[in-house]
Formats: sequence, C-alpha cells, structure tokens
Amino acid sequence: MISIIQIILSVGIIVLILLQERSSGMSGLLGGGDSGGYYQTRRGMEKTVFYATIVLVVIFVGVAIYRLAAHV
Repeated sequence: MISIIQIILSVGIIVLILLQERSSGMSGLLGGGDSGGYYQTRRGMEKTVFYATIVLVVIFVGVAIYRLAAHV
C-alpha cells in the first residue's frame, strides 16, 4: 500500500515539475525562452503549482522515511 502511495506521489511531483518548466518546447530547445538570468516572481497559478510541488515532495520524503523505519 505504501508503494502505491509513493508511486502516485512521484507521478504528481513529475507532473508539477513539468508544469513549472518555462523553457520547454521548441523555443527552449533552440536556445530561446526565458533564460535571461533575472529574478521573476511567481504569481497566481504558478505560485500554487510551486507550493504544491513542495508539499508533495515533503509528503513523499515522509512516506519514504516511514517505510524505511517500518522495515527496520
């Protein structure tokens, strides 16, 4: 059961990280996109996705530690 939870969490983390990728697509592949090196604040949905990623990662690490401790 814990393995299924970890799989679901990892898929969710992957999806959220891919949603955050700014230079994805052909423009990023060819050197275009937002690679200006300046700081840009997150707003709206982008901020929500960022915080959701952090929450899922913390939950994933907690589940991994629990699973490790349960097997010892």
